[in-house]
Amino acid sequence: MSEIEPHDLEPDRFIEEVHSFEFWFRAVEGYLSDRPYGHHEGLEGEPTSTAEREQLITVLCNYCIAESTAPEVASSMIAFAPNHHSRIFLATQAVDEARHLEVFLHRLGELGVTEPDVEIERRANRALLAFRGRLLDLVAARDWDAAVFAQNVVLETMEYTVFQAHAAVADPITREILEGVISDERRHLGFGENALGRTLATTPSIRPRIEKLKDELDELVLHSFDSTLTDIGISPADRPSLGRDYLLAVERLGLVS
Repeated sequence: MSEIEPHDLEPDRFIEEVHSFEFWFRAVEGYLSDRPYGHHEGLEGEPTSTAEREQLITVLCNYCIAESTAPEVASSMIAFAPNHHSRIFLATQAVDEARHLEVFLHRLGELGVTEPDVEIERRANRALLAFRGRLLDLVAARDWDAAVFAQNVVLETMEYTVFQAHAAVADPITREILEGVISDERRHLGFGENALGRTLATTPSIRPRIEKLKDELDELVLHSFDSTLTDIGISPADRPSLGRDYLLAVERLGLVS
């Protein structure tokens, strides 16, 4: 399957293509139809030590927090989305996110976790939980622009960058799962940047409010980012460049601290 890069599409074509179920079907077919629970059957490769297994379980538990939040948020945002294109896209995103949660929970089971809810609560990153709470508050307030920024720009950028870093060092099974998830995150992020970018261009008065929200979320995002990269085993020397991926995403929208 060829990679789909939403950022390469012209804005009008993005609206026509990426918001559609037809685009979604083509995007996911290659890594859903032949990969039960996110990876090919019979694929071998597990953590080589007890310590590595424990680290992977902690990482996957925190992925599950993000991926359980995302379908709740995406499905709730349908009720106050400003147009039909956005409603259709969010419906596809809710399905994507539920699939991510499913494959990560299944991977935990493959690693011997029998009570995932217990492990997720025990291993949860507190900054990530705080971010989840703030995001759910924005959705409850039906604040479309802020929710798009927090979910489809901030959270999706963090996940996309972390998943890429993790896939580069992961065992073969986890790597294949992450590669499918990464393809979805690229599409979700493209939607967020396109939707919010259009609003910022036509209604610049919202910019100070979004910049204030960015400043509020930065500490939570970067703390979660650093903690997860530690659990993955990414060396400190590599972290500044990964952190910049997040900062570049918000800078593309013209947002400043």
